[in-house]
Amino acid sequence: MDKLRLRFSKTGRAVYISHLDLMHTMQRAFSRAGYALKYSEGFNPHPQISIALPLSVGAASRCELMDFKLREDADLAQLPGRLTAVMPEGIEILEAYEPERKTAALKWLQVEGVFEYDARDPAAMAEALRAFYEQESIVITKKTKRGMGETDIRPGIRSIAFQAGADSVSVAAVVSAQEPTINPELLAEALRQKAPELAPDFAKFTRLETYDADMRIFR
Repeated sequence: MDKLRLRFSKTGRAVYISHLDLMHTMQRAFSRAGYALKYSEGFNPHPQISIALPLSVGAASRCELMDFKLREDADLAQLPGRLTAVMPEGIEILEAYEPERKTAALKWLQVEGVFEYDARDPAAMAEALRAFYEQESIVITKKTKRGMGETDIRPGIRSIAFQAGADSVSVAAVVSAQEPTINPELLAEALRQKAPELAPDFAKFTRLETYDADMRIFR
């Protein structure tokens, strides 16, 4: 069978499963559900599964994508339910299908987040946050493949909005998924580095949807 793709959610307690443990979890789930994954050839064969954009520990998602290959044909309509039944709490397989595009075409992520403030007025924070992100350039120090380096994250933020709540500020953003990769956590990290007076006491994010370069939903 050719390459297949899963769309799945990772929420609740499952957000604390690391990427490596998630890969092991997926392998065990396929086996328990009665599906045989295809393995690579060579001296060190490994199951042919890959997750498009690995999540950071603590982040949630409703739109994770995983490519895989099976040894035998399978009913893709039944596969999500059978896999979900053997998954740990918080992981739900939403869809299984034959992909039409490579993950290289995935460009934008729609995310939502919450900035919590223990002793600051959320309305004032929301207004100041809007002003901060209206800057044309936001250069921060972040880890790269070559070590620590400076990166301007502003071009990778397509849109961002803030809404004050009772004790927190809601964040709605569309950020670059690849080239450059803008981890939503960098939105809070930029505040810690450039405007600590606006940095939240706690921040969390959830991925909502994936898009291509033209903002068409990516599957």
